[in-house]
Amino acid sequence: MEFATFILAAQRGYHQSPDSVIRNSIEQTTLSEQAGFSTAWFAEHHFNNYSLVPSPLLMVAHCAGLTSSIRLGTAVCVLPLYQPQRLLAEIGFADIVANGRLELGVGSGYQQFEFDRFGVDIDEAPAVFSEYLDILLKGLKQKIFSHSGHYMQIPPTAISVRTLQKPTPPIWIATASPKTAVRAYREGHNLFVTAFHDGLETLGMLRGIIETAAASEGKKVRDAKISLLRCCYASDDSAEINSYLDNARFQRRLSEALHQRRQQSQDGYLLEETPTHQDLSFDTMRKNLPIGSINRVIDRLLEEIDVLKPDQIAIQTQLGDLDQKTMLRQIELWGDRIIPAVQKSLGQADA
Repeated sequence: MEFATFILAAQRGYHQSPDSVIRNSIEQTTLSEQAGFSTAWFAEHHFNNYSLVPSPLLMVAHCAGLTSSIRLGTAVCVLPLYQPQRLLAEIGFADIVANGRLELGVGSGYQQFEFDRFGVDIDEAPAVFSEYLDILLKGLKQKIFSHSGHYMQIPPTAISVRTLQKPTPPIWIATASPKTAVRAYREGHNLFVTAFHDGLETLGMLRGIIETAAASEGKKVRDAKISLLRCCYASDDSAEINSYLDNARFQRRLSEALHQRRQQSQDGYLLEETPTHQDLSFDTMRKNLPIGSINRVIDRLLEEIDVLKPDQIAIQTQLGDLDQKTMLRQIELWGDRIIPAVQKSLGQADA
């Protein structure tokens, strides 16, 4: 069982400067390596305070020079917002400066607010994603490639800066649909999934989708790696836990607003936090998630691992304006106590 950190780089208000948010995210990454996490994942978002990372590959390239062993991943590059030809060279560059530590996560995106500002039709995002992923696979695997598709025509082209990892870095597809899961198994990619703030029932549904996708391609589930993005937090301090939950719910409210194609912003940038019917109470979130005392978190993680059987848990670190020193202590706590305990329970004490 691997453990990763997922770094969104959120800004809850103007009391947080972009400079401090980005530098805090970098500090969390370097500490994650010291604490024994296998991977640090970086999100991609644009034009609002939901996340301040416009290019996860930039974060990979920068953090590559500050780390030596932790793998660095994009979660995810939103393919319809890129020129795939340029992205291919940037992928190669990032893998080179990271000495072959790049994990390449890709997705189709979901925020119309972003797509409108790039002039891309979000209703075509799944089809564009599929074609652009075809292009990436050609460019990564072939010295000279060409492409003739619905959205892109590329004459014979060579990418000068190629990845160290051959034929490609590990490719992860962010999926919430059976169709993308099927493609992952057909082509040998990995899966990046989330149950948001839901509990074991949703994890069971995810497992069912994955099993069906694998079977449809004549594969075993273990033929692809599965990473579960999860809000997790361990503390005996109820005020500290409530602060994490408050920030987690804030982040979810913004995500839902953007997903539902609503722009909740008075100044054109800072999104308003608006309660919705999908809000969960703190009590429900504590019940559903690995949140609470150290023992409670360990026990709950083992329950979730038993249901979904992932290869990796990616814990959501910084959310909103949770205090940075508190977050750094949390990362250290996972390295010192929680990760070793979970691996020991799974018979992976020497992992």
